[in-house]
Amino acid sequence: MSKRYKAILYDMDGTLVPMDMKEFTDGYFELLAKRLAPYGIPADKLIASVWKGTAAMVRNDGSRSNLDAFWECFYRETGVTDKGIMAECDDFYCKEFKDARMFTQDNPYAVKAVELSRKKADLVALATNPLFPMVGQVTRMGWVGLKPEDFDLVTSYESDSYCKPNPKYFETVCDRLKVSASECLMIGNDEEEDMYAACTLTGMDGYLVTDTMIASKEHPWDGPKGTFADLIKLLEDL
Repeated sequence: MSKRYKAILYDMDGTLVPMDMKEFTDGYFELLAKRLAPYGIPADKLIASVWKGTAAMVRNDGSRSNLDAFWECFYRETGVTDKGIMAECDDFYCKEFKDARMFTQDNPYAVKAVELSRKKADLVALATNPLFPMVGQVTRMGWVGLKPEDFDLVTSYESDSYCKPNPKYFETVCDRLKVSASECLMIGNDEEEDMYAACTLTGMDGYLVTDTMIASKEHPWDGPKGTFADLIKLLEDL
């Protein structure tokens, strides 16, 4: 893996921002339920509706934004007719969502990795699953000292119409960056959503971060892998 890449892509949850996904999701949903309590949605129904909305985004076929896919499903499942709840959620991701940092781990190498990537490639993208609004993406990257200006592209539910593990998500990222998949390096922690979808199916090179790895029984990754600390050395040697 010594070639020059035109683009280096990073996953965020579990990669740049180390976390146990269940611990993070449980804590985040508790915060969200508190914020949306005035709408009278029982917490269990709210959480179930968010999950169904998430599934609608994952199934999105590119015909609409993930934002539209999510909210159409969410309104139907909850029976909420007050469209102000969308602005309420955006405000939540600016404010209370910051407290979800307690459900993640520190990554002292995140900023250095992105800085190295900018020196080693023409473009650096935050290819995080576009299930959150942009404000939520910005809040999460801030937990490890990163900001939107560090990336040439950040995917979000407003701008994207596919999700991982659909390979069309990665193809769309390449189109927006004006690069081919073979010119990209994908760095992620999920064998299925990152390594299989981006590398096996679309032709990117890949590096699997193992600190909080999500394994796949169907598609285990046998390519380059190691800790995030190991990744720093790999980037230095590119």
